[in-house]
Amino acid sequence: MGMRNYLIEGVSGTGKTSVCKELQRRGYYAINGDTELAYQGDPETGKPTDGLTHEHHIWHVDRVKALVANRHEAVAFFCGGSRNFSKFVDLFDGVFVLEVDLDTLNRRLDERTENEWGGKQTERELIARLHQTKEDIPKNGILIDATAPTAHVVDEIVRKAKQINSHNAGAW
Repeated sequence: MGMRNYLIEGVSGTGKTSVCKELQRRGYYAINGDTELAYQGDPETGKPTDGLTHEHHIWHVDRVKALVANRHEAVAFFCGGSRNFSKFVDLFDGVFVLEVDLDTLNRRLDERTENEWGGKQTERELIARLHQTKEDIPKNGILIDATAPTAHVVDEIVRKAKQINSHNAGAW
């Protein structure tokens, strides 16, 4: 979607949706992958699956590729978690991984209703494990301390994205 495209990842509760909304509020093209790109499918084949499970929360790879190839915006941010990010992560100019401490994560999850992901005890246990192991997020992403207020988190992402961009000889 942009001349430069960035992925914003992190475990549930780190602030991906809040960051997306703040980027949009500031006029950036930001896609909430959890609502605009996600479906339940096999992470390897992409074949749709029944039921709502974390392991099958994936993004439409062809749609991600098409959005990245569309150069109508100077910069685009793709925000959200996906269990098949390995299928498209190389398309991005940079990857940011939001991180919070366990207390902040638990406080944020406490604010969720039982109908939201992370609102049920079994989901919270999975999120805590993923927070500890970091097994479900890109390994080479730029770590962003997401315990700060959302505006500061977005300031840091934009600053680091501009640094990446300047190293790649382009302006936005």
